[in-house]
Amino acid sequence: MAKILVLDAMGVLYQAGDDVAELLVPFVRKHGRTDLSAEAIDRDYIEASLGKVEAALFWKRVGVDPTLEDTYLAGHQLIDGTLDALAKLERRFGRLACLSNDVASWSTKLRKRFGLEAWIDDWFISGDIGLRKPSDGIYTHALGCLDAKPQDVVFVDDRPRNLDAAKALGLHTVLLDIPGNMPDHPHRRIRRLADLL
Repeated sequence: MAKILVLDAMGVLYQAGDDVAELLVPFVRKHGRTDLSAEAIDRDYIEASLGKVEAALFWKRVGVDPTLEDTYLAGHQLIDGTLDALAKLERRFGRLACLSNDVASWSTKLRKRFGLEAWIDDWFISGDIGLRKPSDGIYTHALGCLDAKPQDVVFVDDRPRNLDAAKALGLHTVLLDIPGNMPDHPHRRIRRLADLL
């Protein structure tokens, strides 16, 4: 039986599955440069999410006052039932971790705001590590830090390509498909975190 549950953040813990398209691009267009394409904003975001650019510099690049960062982050909300599910999953698995592509400082602010550190001890964030899913390196980094074998881990994500990479390394994979409309994939499928119980 797998001993460690590793969860993605966006689309698994938080409602916005594609936070760049759903939250960041509209925010930049409202508060910053209106001439930037979604692709240009995404490119700058990826640099920040790899730790190559500090968050304050990212905001300046896209023309947003860095003091509005907390206003942007306030747009993130947990998926209904997340905290209740985490409490039960922590008892079931014993150890919970998060593996996410995100700007390091944003991830820290969000998990503190929602009290997620009460349940999730280990955080593997691309902005801290310098690697993004689905790169093999981010998974092997997490396994090394967890002192775990791939077969000891269940990894939950809402993006099949991230799960494909994890499965190829031997992790147990679960696709969180809340709407229930994803095409068939070789991953166990659930509609809510509590289904893992």
